[in-house]
Amino acid sequence: MINNNFDNRRFLFGALTVLVVLIYVVRLLFLQVLNKEYGALATGNALYHRIIQPERGIILDRTGRIVVDNQPSFDVTVVMCEVSNLDTLYFCSLMGITPEFFSERMTAIKDRRRNPGYSSYTEQVFMSQLTLQEASELSENLCRCNGFSIQSSRFRRYLYKAGAHLLGDMGEVSRSDLERDRYYSVGDYIGKQGVERQYESYLRGVKGEEILLKDAVGRIRGHYLGGAADTRAEAGSNITLSVDIELQMLGERLMQNKIGSIVAIEPATGEILCMVSSPSYDPSLLVGRHRGENYSELSSAWSKPLLNRAITGTYPPGSIFKTAQALTELQEGVINDRTMLPCTEGFEKNNLRMRCHSHSSPLNLYQAIATSCNGYFGWAFYRLIGSDKYKSVQQALTVWKDYMVEMGFGYALGVDMPGEKRGMIPNADYYDRMYNRHWDALTIISNSIGQGEVTLTPLQMANLGATIANRGYFYTPHIVKGIEGHSLDSVYTVRHNVNIDRVYYAQVVKGMRQSVLDGTCISAASPDYAVCGKTGTAENKGKDHSVFMGFAPMEKPLIAIAVYVENGGFGAEYGTPIGALMMEQYINGGLSETSLVKADKMERRVIDYGDEER
Repeated sequence: MINNNFDNRRFLFGALTVLVVLIYVVRLLFLQVLNKEYGALATGNALYHRIIQPERGIILDRTGRIVVDNQPSFDVTVVMCEVSNLDTLYFCSLMGITPEFFSERMTAIKDRRRNPGYSSYTEQVFMSQLTLQEASELSENLCRCNGFSIQSSRFRRYLYKAGAHLLGDMGEVSRSDLERDRYYSVGDYIGKQGVERQYESYLRGVKGEEILLKDAVGRIRGHYLGGAADTRAEAGSNITLSVDIELQMLGERLMQNKIGSIVAIEPATGEILCMVSSPSYDPSLLVGRHRGENYSELSSAWSKPLLNRAITGTYPPGSIFKTAQALTELQEGVINDRTMLPCTEGFEKNNLRMRCHSHSSPLNLYQAIATSCNGYFGWAFYRLIGSDKYKSVQQALTVWKDYMVEMGFGYALGVDMPGEKRGMIPNADYYDRMYNRHWDALTIISNSIGQGEVTLTPLQMANLGATIANRGYFYTPHIVKGIEGHSLDSVYTVRHNVNIDRVYYAQVVKGMRQSVLDGTCISAASPDYAVCGKTGTAENKGKDHSVFMGFAPMEKPLIAIAVYVENGGFGAEYGTPIGALMMEQYINGGLSETSLVKADKMERRVIDYGDEER
């Protein structure tokens, strides 16, 4: 009996020992193999991951001039697990920041929702884009702040005080940027506007990483696996713009003290030769540690210098729109180039009057374009919308609207820039709702002269010039000519044909040429090449806007251009002389002595807008 009890206890103790051993084995297996957290902690204590930022791609103009490159800067970085015994007030004093900023920054870095790639063992950017002088002053004392160090970096350098809107700028990544793309970490910089934003994925390159060994006290002892696990940073692709920086600078100079835009396009390719939005600003203002305060100052200015009016400004096009009306009415057969229509100092029908300046009457198409006759185009539009070939005014307007859309109006053209607006081409449903279906051609007659509900962007106006220059087709306007190592998106090489016969484009071109020879565009004439143009005087609550659209040379067009000067008055007052100078600069490669004098005078001309919100 005693022996049996002893055997039972021995068996029980043996079973318990085996069970305990199994529990320990299973627990060790879980800790060391299945649970990655402890492995990561152990690795983190031994290894230090240093992110190597790539060189950002440079930006050149169409002639090969470097417009944007990189220059040395410095970042203050932090490794959270190494921060110890930090005198926060001393650190803040050293950095020139407030304790509140310090707290917010450290919280943002550690917040995995805002910084998905965060690791306490990985270097994080605390403050970026310090100058050499700022970094030198800090380096002597930063050694007292465990966990913080200074690393060399790069920031953007804009070599010209021009092109701010088209180039864009760089800013620190936002929370939405971090959530959208795991490439970024808190403190990284990203393109915010313009080309910098649109082509960010090409310009940014690929980050590298060094994995370094640390000893028990955190000192770096060399590369893990002798550097075999390191990855090299890959520089971003260089980008060549379609813009001519000399032309861009001239445009910005001519638009000094004026509000508006200039857009020039190479008709044969759709490449944008310049994109001026005025007022503008020095792109270097949005670089470095003072970017925030400079941005705040620019964004609060009444004249809205941050607004790219070339693609986001929507304006009544005025009389330059008459060229699009002529093309539509010719194609639909309601007029031909010999049709004579009256102008009794305007269009007059059923007590409705649309005024015009004094000139001969009746007129044919060429005379109407040359003199910018409101009466002629009012009657032509009236014929179109009231034509017996359509069942209703709704159907007639739909036909008209479809032609406008084919010409690139009413929808965004698709330029490779963020923020493009579509403008406005009203359709039949719009007027049915507005007038409860009680409307006719007279109700909407203002559309015939680019007023009423019609609005276009300056980019769309320039594209109209390019389409007429090409006699009936255009390419989607684009600001980038080439990307190193990549092909340009095929969308920019697709030809868009307008369903209007080429012969009618030739007739409109003839009218635009006559406008330069003896009409409203006479100041655009050049002895060196044949210019075709059309003025516009767009009505406004205040003083009218001054508009010009044209191209040159007539037979082999190199440039199509639109100029829009808010409150500039007649098209011949600002729009035409500015357009003429821009075309001369591009075609001849510079301005004559006489034109240099004209440019100086135009630069000094000031339009008083007051100091009010617009």
